[in-house]
Amino acid sequence: MMNPTPISPKAAVQLNAVGALLVDVRDPSEHARERIPGAHNVPLAALGDLPAGSAGYVFHCRSGARTAAHAAALAAAAGEVDSYVIAGGIDAWRAAGLALDKDPAAPLEIMRQVQLVAGGLVLSGVILGFLVSPALFGLSAFVGAGLMMAGATGWCGMAKLLQRLPWNRPAPAV
Repeated sequence: MMNPTPISPKAAVQLNAVGALLVDVRDPSEHARERIPGAHNVPLAALGDLPAGSAGYVFHCRSGARTAAHAAALAAAAGEVDSYVIAGGIDAWRAAGLALDKDPAAPLEIMRQVQLVAGGLVLSGVILGFLVSPALFGLSAFVGAGLMMAGATGWCGMAKLLQRLPWNRPAPAV
């Protein structure tokens, strides 16, 4: 089993036209905000749930880095079926002028929310530490320690908390 073959976005369109499945390996929050029309969202952690695709698979992420880093896992998930990756990911798709489905009302990706909240807390801790009390520098230290732990373990408490907020919950089925 060989690693997926890198292809251009236009080659991906041609393969999709003859039955190859487009597979977006990004997280659901990223897929909800912007996606290639018709792409199936199968995050890297759920590659075992890959829909059957006898005409091949065309995998993509945002920039191509995730698909390159996980090429062996993508090839294993595809099995004996031909597999490809869009070189440059959805960014290259956009640069090629191809259509995208966008939902600007969808919440920002969880990691971008974490970056915004963590950055805001660190900045607040520094400002309050100078203006109110040096003890408030501890807020920045606490957030920094949490980010270090998240980087070391892969578990982010802030992301878990943000996922529970109302705007990040899936809409109820009607």
